[in-house]
Amino acid sequence: MSEPQDPENSTQRLPAAESAAPTGVLDMDQSASGSSYDPAPVPDQPGGHAGRFRSERRIPATLVGLVVLGGAGLLLYDIAAVRTGHPAMRWRRSLADELATRHLDDVWVLVGSGAAAAIGLWLLWLALTPGLRALLPMRRDHTAIRAALDRKAAGLVLRDRAVEVSGVQSVRVRTGRRKVAVRAVSHFRELDDVRNDLDTALGAGIKELGLARPPRLSVHVRRAAKKG
Repeated sequence: MSEPQDPENSTQRLPAAESAAPTGVLDMDQSASGSSYDPAPVPDQPGGHAGRFRSERRIPATLVGLVVLGGAGLLLYDIAAVRTGHPAMRWRRSLADELATRHLDDVWVLVGSGAAAAIGLWLLWLALTPGLRALLPMRRDHTAIRAALDRKAAGLVLRDRAVEVSGVQSVRVRTGRRKVAVRAVSHFRELDDVRNDLDTALGAGIKELGLARPPRLSVHVRRAAKKG
């Protein structure tokens, strides 16, 4: 009788291809082995939703505030001067004349409107997007605590895990918000065995990072280049 398997601890593996060729021949002929795995379902978070951290964007906010403040102050000063009997500033008279005489299909009118629309869309994009793409939100076990992990730090942790696997000569880990791409070079052992060990070690490493949304894992192993 077979024992029942726990669905939380079971890991789905791709069936290994069997070959009638000897191990040494397979080891020399195979040049690469790769696979992709979807992350496990994210468990319920009792501490609340772990959303992305929003950037404060001090520099764009400061620039926009200074431009608006300067333009509004200059315009109010000119209006107050006109109310007291002084003539309007030259720049305001020139601007009024240009707006009254130039047609809508004029090149400068089109360029100015396009620049204003581009700046407006840029400001809207900054206001609506959270930013801080280098931070990966972690699970919230407590409502009052929010934490994040830097993508480079997560990549270093996973790289240290990968180099401990037997047969791995060198490895590169690229950590994204939705995917972790691992490219390793093996100088001995069968590539499928090395890839399976990397999948197990890195899968456990991603789980131990405690991320709110564990990224997908993509592992690619290739044979080391022969010298000479």
